[in-house]
Amino acid sequence: MRWISDRGTLALVLATLTFAANFSVWTMYAAMTRPLTESLHLSLTELGLLLSTPMLTGALTRIPAGLLADRFSVKGLWAGQMLLTLPPLWLLQMADSFQDYLLLGLWLGLSGSSFTFGIRYVTTFFSRQLQGTSMGIFGAGNAGAAINLLLIPYLVDYGDWQHIGPLYCIGLAAVLVLFWFIAPASRESGDRIGHQGCITQLTQQLSRLHIWRLGLYYYFVFGSFLALLMWLPHYYMNAYKLSTHQAMAFTLLFVASSSLVRPLGGWLADRFGGRRINWAVFWICLVCLFFLSYPPTTMTIHGIDKDVHLRLGINLWVFTTLLFVIGIAQGLGRASVYKLIQDHYPTQMGSAGGLVAAMGAMGGCTLPLLFGWLVDWSGFYSICFMLLYGVLAACMVAMYLAIQAERFQKRLHHAMEDNFLERD
Repeated sequence: MRWISDRGTLALVLATLTFAANFSVWTMYAAMTRPLTESLHLSLTELGLLLSTPMLTGALTRIPAGLLADRFSVKGLWAGQMLLTLPPLWLLQMADSFQDYLLLGLWLGLSGSSFTFGIRYVTTFFSRQLQGTSMGIFGAGNAGAAINLLLIPYLVDYGDWQHIGPLYCIGLAAVLVLFWFIAPASRESGDRIGHQGCITQLTQQLSRLHIWRLGLYYYFVFGSFLALLMWLPHYYMNAYKLSTHQAMAFTLLFVASSSLVRPLGGWLADRFGGRRINWAVFWICLVCLFFLSYPPTTMTIHGIDKDVHLRLGINLWVFTTLLFVIGIAQGLGRASVYKLIQDHYPTQMGSAGGLVAAMGAMGGCTLPLLFGWLVDWSGFYSICFMLLYGVLAACMVAMYLAIQAERFQKRLHHAMEDNFLERD
């Protein structure tokens, strides 16, 4: 048992490190918004499209990644994914047009599937009682985005931002070698699923309303986290006129706090249940988004003797505090959603987790694009948070209806058991 525990700890540490490296690659465009916008002369809609391209591939590849993870060696699949991600990183130094960055962004998006491989890999080492905590610790690898926010601004200042790709290529290659030679092989359980079984399993998962509900929850807690991570540097620099380093520092606070609190979310989900944690998370975020959605407003009150002019708006520190609270809540929510998946689909963690992860990552693809288009259309930045408020409202309605339906089924079952209702 001691040996298994040591192997599990080693696997968890290396998996978290590997996921952090891949996540930094997946989100690297977020820290490059200023040089990309200036050199390519991008509109906000074009910037949103560029930021969404890695997210699109990452979202779509999570589904086949989950199916493959249930069929083949997860360690080998994960290493193969990293190997395929190295070429676009090296080629990034040669890109000189919007189309080049779009195509390379799609290729770099392969790194987004690393979460699906990693979560499947980690769960094979721990008992069900520790699944929430172990997945929460692994999910803290989201903090890999901090590498971008700390490193890339300095490379931009020194005029070396074209070398970001090769530098990341070398770093990811080093992590790949470390993972391949040191990480233990996953402790697989159960029989491998054949090709036909994979297709059948995917069809069954897609037909379950419960999977779609979990995907909607994850669309908010993870998809909007991704979207804000990609969008906040630009938001801070333009809405609050901050320098690149200041914008990255404030974004880093959001990313690091949201990522590092995820293990706590796993522990809370193990202790109190995933649904209860999600419900609390949604209410906290709803209140914060209500205030963030309010645009800067100038108001004139016509008095008896004179007019009173009022300017209403959220200053930098209030904005950052509200974002900090949202980030903490989303970190807890991301862990609790995966605890729910593990509770309901323990033997199908790859396929079910991959589907939910794909739906969540689609938020990172669609939301930045919508942010850019809405700001171009409306002319004010807080409309981004109005959109997130609407997404969250849909999540809460779905969860409320699910709870009511579950209670109805329980009452119906008890009524039949007590012969108050006849069975057909």
